[in-house]
Amino acid sequence: MSRRTLLTSLSLASLPLAFREPPAARRGKAPTPFPQPAVTSPRSAAGQSAPVTEQTLDVRFTEVSVPGHGSVTTRAYNGAVPGPTLRVRPGGVLQLTHVNGLPPNPHHDGGHNVPHHPNSFNLHTHGMHVSPSGDADNVLREFAPRTQEEADAGRPEPRYTSTIHVPDNHPAGTYWYHPHLHGAIAEQIVGGMAGVVIVEGDIDEVPEIRAAADLVVCINELKPKDGRIPAFTTGNWVNGVPSVFTVNGAVNPTLQLRPGEVQRWRLVAATAFTGLRLTLAGESGGLTMHQIAQDGITFPRAVTQDRIEMAMGNRADVLVRGGTPGRYELHADGVTGPLMTVEVTGAPVVPPMPLPDVLPQGRPFLDENAVDAGRPDREVLFHSDARVFPAPFPNAFRILGTGATPAADPSGDLTRDTAYGLFDPNVVNHTLPLGTVERWTVRTDETLPAHSHPFHLHTNPVLLTHRNGLRLDPPVWHDTIGLSGGAPGDSVTFLVAYEDFTGRTIAHCHQLQHEDLGMMQTVDYVAP
Repeated sequence: MSRRTLLTSLSLASLPLAFREPPAARRGKAPTPFPQPAVTSPRSAAGQSAPVTEQTLDVRFTEVSVPGHGSVTTRAYNGAVPGPTLRVRPGGVLQLTHVNGLPPNPHHDGGHNVPHHPNSFNLHTHGMHVSPSGDADNVLREFAPRTQEEADAGRPEPRYTSTIHVPDNHPAGTYWYHPHLHGAIAEQIVGGMAGVVIVEGDIDEVPEIRAAADLVVCINELKPKDGRIPAFTTGNWVNGVPSVFTVNGAVNPTLQLRPGEVQRWRLVAATAFTGLRLTLAGESGGLTMHQIAQDGITFPRAVTQDRIEMAMGNRADVLVRGGTPGRYELHADGVTGPLMTVEVTGAPVVPPMPLPDVLPQGRPFLDENAVDAGRPDREVLFHSDARVFPAPFPNAFRILGTGATPAADPSGDLTRDTAYGLFDPNVVNHTLPLGTVERWTVRTDETLPAHSHPFHLHTNPVLLTHRNGLRLDPPVWHDTIGLSGGAPGDSVTFLVAYEDFTGRTIAHCHQLQHEDLGMMQTVDYVAP
């Protein structure tokens, strides 16, 4: 895989919203030790045929410390941002108990495509190839809090369960979990409700990778104001509150790396609004990042990068080797200040730790000849129309093209239509038969480069073959693909095989306020 191919496969997909701590405020501070989230590992127990990762995820309002911003009240998993890291093995089981300790939902009598039920949630294991049905990765469920009557009566906080069976052949790699209840997702994720899932496997046994420190680098985008995360009450909410970016819950933590030492960083863009073009540089030059996986799927070979481009929801595994001693900073374009600092210091590792020459490819490429010739390609367009609805949410965020939600008035002005292309829970937009390989082309007609609509399909990864009409050689697996606006806006083509699991789930824009406002579709995986 060439570096050019990989960079072409990605997109900035960002709305830059700056971290506002001034440089003077950062000078003179003692380095913050590089943190790691709590970890839950799989266990094998008597009578169980597969290793089980058991975790209680307790969600309630919690005060978390955000350096430079003091104490912030937010919804969080187990009182921390991010939540615990869940490690699981192919063939294993994620057994999760969810406690909803949030207060009753405020009354809502509006439509389903405006923010609502902020104290309900569910669970999405983003990027994992697991069942979307029942009590697995089912984002159509709702984990509701107590009603006011139940709270007044002293009823216990409700508990829900998720049982997620991981296929024996699931690719080893980095994934993440977060709530995905339509109408509530953006507010919850910018409050820090996110955590990392690690599927263990063959890539971890490569000698050069096994010898490297394995570090989670979970980048959260928070929106604190006046000591709390403000409610999603207006269409300009995104731009009205500056973003604060944390790494594993800390603002600009410091990581130490010895000259010649290799570390594995699991980069996670757990952001709702901002894509990340990451560079790692210091006064004497940069540190090279050797990317070994995209969105949880291992490359055939490491790809040398001087920048990593991540849309909201993307993950990238990289190997970094310490070089010239000194101070380096991980920056994202459009974000003021470093996300984290790397100090190359200490006794050199002699000889330097090696990098792997080849990798166990995480998933074989699809053959374009396998595309079902009897089925037309799917064409999807991300499109927005201004001033369709009354304030405070005036804009319509639509998904048009194949399977678009029908218009309320097909003979009228579709740019003013109140249903056309908007999420409707009673409409199945795409029926996808198992055993089929299809080709999709997804594009945006946004004209401003900063306006982005990352595309995310649940349950099955997609193989990106073209960006803006240019073929990628080789193609690159993704589960989320960044699409930036322009003249014209970005266009991507991918292949996808519908495998293993039936059930209804969704495809949507991963600019998450757009998802809450209707830029989402229902997909139904069906038996052939």
